[in-house]
Amino acid sequence: MKLHLITGGAGFVAVNLARQLLKEGQAILAVDDLSRGKRELLAGFEQDPRFNFRQIDCSDADALSGAIDEMGARVDHVWHLAANSDIPAGIADPRIDRDRTYQTTFAVLEVMRRHECSELHFASSSAIYGDLGDQEIHEDIGPLQPISNYGAMKLASEAQIRAAVEAFLPRADIFRFPNVIGVPATHGVIVDFIRKLKATPDCLEVLGDGTQQKAYLHVDDLVDAMLHISRLDGRYKVFNIGPQDDGVTVRTIAELVRDRVSPGARISFGTGNRGWIGDVPRFRYSIQRLATTGWAPKLSSLEAVSRAIDQIASEEL
Repeated sequence: MKLHLITGGAGFVAVNLARQLLKEGQAILAVDDLSRGKRELLAGFEQDPRFNFRQIDCSDADALSGAIDEMGARVDHVWHLAANSDIPAGIADPRIDRDRTYQTTFAVLEVMRRHECSELHFASSSAIYGDLGDQEIHEDIGPLQPISNYGAMKLASEAQIRAAVEAFLPRADIFRFPNVIGVPATHGVIVDFIRKLKATPDCLEVLGDGTQQKAYLHVDDLVDAMLHISRLDGRYKVFNIGPQDDGVTVRTIAELVRDRVSPGARISFGTGNRGWIGDVPRFRYSIQRLATTGWAPKLSSLEAVSRAIDQIASEEL
């Protein structure tokens, strides 16, 4: 049995990852400062003796190191998922992304050096690429020009990890996520639309004109891909993870949510194709590199959106 450290351990992706690791018989130390994560999401795990949780600011290397010392076991795998997931909040106050996205990475690497941890699996983002319009985005495209503080700090984190691999870290995997959906949902367009319709059942207000088009991946497929990549050989690997399509529009998502939650509601669109500063209105995501390793998603973007709407609506309504 291996010990896995999951930072951001009370978050949406982390909860789904932890569930799968426990099914595989692994032991987990989950850490989270609960600024975005929710302790109640861990209720299904905390009776399992193989699961341990500590409320810790992951940018505090000494606190994180102390939590590992308390376990009295070697950490084999570090799944670094801690980050600020609220992009507009990071635009309003850049210190949020500096502290919760970049500084957590810097601290995690320091702790891995101290404890001689061998493998880092890092949740990066498509936001590192910036706004490339209709170009198909692959892992070797450049220059990388993120347009949000979130994307900038994810890119800085990737650079810091690459330097660590050169200096001391035996292995690192970089997962570049698309838009990830499913349950237990804590944020995102589907949650926002469902909650808006709960508050005002007659009208759904949408930021932007609805033409924004992005790839969406169900969290079940995401976790499957992460674990698949973690089993591949290689000291430093970078993979886009996503569906095998060009995504769906915000208009389509709004209509599907409306039909599920409040069929008679009017949809009121805004102007322009950006929902907020730092929003990338559309991108085409290549997963060819990952496909050549034998992995493929089970759901398309549209299928993932449809499943997630039903799952989230069942929890929210």
